[in-house]
Amino acid sequence: MALTKSSQPRKQRKAFFNAPLHIRQKFMTAPLSPELREKLGIKRLPVHKGDVVRIMRGDWKGHEGKVIRVDLKRIRIYVEGVTIKRADGTPRYYPIHPSKVMIVKLDLSDKRRQEIIERKRKAREQLLAKREMEEKVEKPETTTQESTAQSESKEQEQG
Repeated sequence: MALTKSSQPRKQRKAFFNAPLHIRQKFMTAPLSPELREKLGIKRLPVHKGDVVRIMRGDWKGHEGKVIRVDLKRIRIYVEGVTIKRADGTPRYYPIHPSKVMIVKLDLSDKRRQEIIERKRKAREQLLAKREMEEKVEKPETTTQESTAQSESKEQEQG
């Protein structure tokens, strides 16, 4: 997703770090587990508080836990059980980037989120149907005999 027209890294970084909240929400997406993918018919969703996620990368790889907090300013999530100790010994949550987790269980208490899932599923089905139609149009049914006869007739016209 291009944040700005410029391809200069410094301008891309500036646009990323100064992005408004409605665009930052799109940075918070994470892939769904294969079971959820098959059940819902979509590949990814934004992480919400209350979702159960599995960490796929880093020191806590393989850990599953409930999302405690979503930080849009830092583009990080905080997962239950993923803590480090401060210098005084008190535990604190370790921030994790949402692209490094996989959503295992969704919190569907929000009706709006269910509507979003349904809308994305319908859009994906339409896209897949459109691609199938294009593939059928591009590959007409021709036998090998017809194609060799056509190539022989072209050679006779040229020679």
